[in-house]
Amino acid sequence: MTSVSSTGIAYDREGPRGDPPIVLIHAGVADRRMWEPVWPTLSRAHDVVRIDLRGFGDSVARPAGPVSQADDVLEVLSEIGVDRCHLVGASFGAGVALETALTRPAAVASLLLAAPAGSLLELTPGLRAFIDEETAALERGDLDAAVEVNLSWWVDGPHRQPDQVDPEVRALVGRMQRRAFEVTSGWDDVEESELEPPALDRLSEVCVPVLVLAGGLDHDTVRDAAGRVVSGVAGAELVEWPQVGHLPSLERSADFLDLLRAWTAGS
Repeated sequence: MTSVSSTGIAYDREGPRGDPPIVLIHAGVADRRMWEPVWPTLSRAHDVVRIDLRGFGDSVARPAGPVSQADDVLEVLSEIGVDRCHLVGASFGAGVALETALTRPAAVASLLLAAPAGSLLELTPGLRAFIDEETAALERGDLDAAVEVNLSWWVDGPHRQPDQVDPEVRALVGRMQRRAFEVTSGWDDVEESELEPPALDRLSEVCVPVLVLAGGLDHDTVRDAAGRVVSGVAGAELVEWPQVGHLPSLERSADFLDLLRAWTAGS
């Protein structure tokens, strides 16, 4: 059953207590439903938490000030009594996970960053063109077009056509992305709180085990971010899946589950 924190952040927690929990942070085109393929198996053997970041899924409470996703994650962990956890982030959520580790290092036992994006990306001309296209669709009130722009960029990626992607993955991401647009439709005046100095300038401060997962069919800017994290964090490891795009946990959920369980068991 879904729980909601005192600050309005929705989350689920299941599994046996004891070891540090595994906390799942979703991609920016998703919400906590993206973890459903791994959730039943993972939560049978592990204490697992999945969070809807503010403005996604069921986390519909408008913030009182600028949005700090990392602060929201930490507030949920404090509220449910989690002092230390393994953080798993996908895409935008990977950036949130890393910022969480920088904000409160003692709270994080390890990081698994799948297709790191969000605050870890450099703004390339291609990414700027995507943002402009999404913005234009939203400004004219065309949610269908805005969703499709995101599906084309983040799910299909630069090397595949829509019919080369699992239609169920595409449909699920479409529903989750539409939900986020609907939740935040009146949030134009809400500001994003940015970590200062930025996370990319503080990679040397990360002192926990870090595993980065990169897809060979992802955008160069995401693969570049993966490489910079691995180069900047002492001892960080890189795993590459050549035939996977930006959402490896959805495209190869069984393999992702195996990777996650092995990583957290050894961290």
